Amino acid sequence: MPTREPEQNVTTSPGLGPEHSPRSPLSIHDLTVAYDRKPVLWDVDLDVPAGELVTIVGPNGAGKSTLLKAALGLIPVASGTVRVFGKPMKSQRSLVAYVPQRESVDWDFPVTALDVVTMGRYGALGWCRPVRRRQKNEAMQALERVGLADMASRQISQLSGGQQQRVFLARALAQDAQLFLMDEPLASVDAATEQAIVDVLRSLRSEGRTVVVVHHDLQTVNDYFDSVILLNMRVVAHGPVETAFTPEALRQTYGGQLTILSEASERLARSSGVDHP
Repeated sequence: MPTREPEQNVTTSPGLGPEHSPRSPLSIHDLTVAYDRKPVLWDVDLDVPAGELVTIVGPNGAGKSTLLKAALGLIPVASGTVRVFGKPMKSQRSLVAYVPQRESVDWDFPVTALDVVTMGRYGALGWCRPVRRRQKNEAMQALERVGLADMASRQISQLSGGQQQRVFLARALAQDAQLFLMDEPLASVDAATEQAIVDVLRSLRSEGRTVVVVHHDLQTVNDYFDSVILLNMRVVAHGPVETAFTPEALRQTYGGQLTILSEASERLARSSGVDHP
């Protein structure tokens, strides 16, 4: 598929301060989200670096999924500004692909894997227009990329959880986006599926795309990602993994939960006879 170059602006985008770059794939300025007047996100302010694998980590209830949905305009915000390559999300939506949590999808809907992936081409095709051979071929290429070409005619409900996750990743690939927002794509998948997904993410990075992933496994952050956003209602720290993903930042983000997670990991390692690093 030909790669589209995002529209870019050379001046500061309206609604963003001078500290934000109009060349950032995703700029968020003073974003606050509240449910029933209770803040869920508070004054989130950051730029996502271009061409990197970026992860958002934090405890349950920290607002990680909410941040993606607010950036996409799927939920209302109390205040703040979101820009994609310096322009409002609404005008740049074709450059953004979203992979929701698998649990939020109705997998009993009677469609095939190829049908789901072909939906990723609707933005370019236009709604209510017939799907032609070209779009089907592009969808098949996306399925091949995630290793599921032989499952194209399977009903989505007949696939395993990991296969369903890869189908939604393929749908995002079919959009030919520049910015990918993914909500826990590695949750509850087997090791082979996890590696297959990570390989696809790395290939997107090699193509100059930007991928933002909500992630739960702290032990793989250093191996999988270039940059990290540590979130607990507010941004505790963000930047390159080697400088931002520190014990102190983790303590500030997780508090006592980090000790519990660490102890559980050590117990599991001992019970399996594996030396804990």
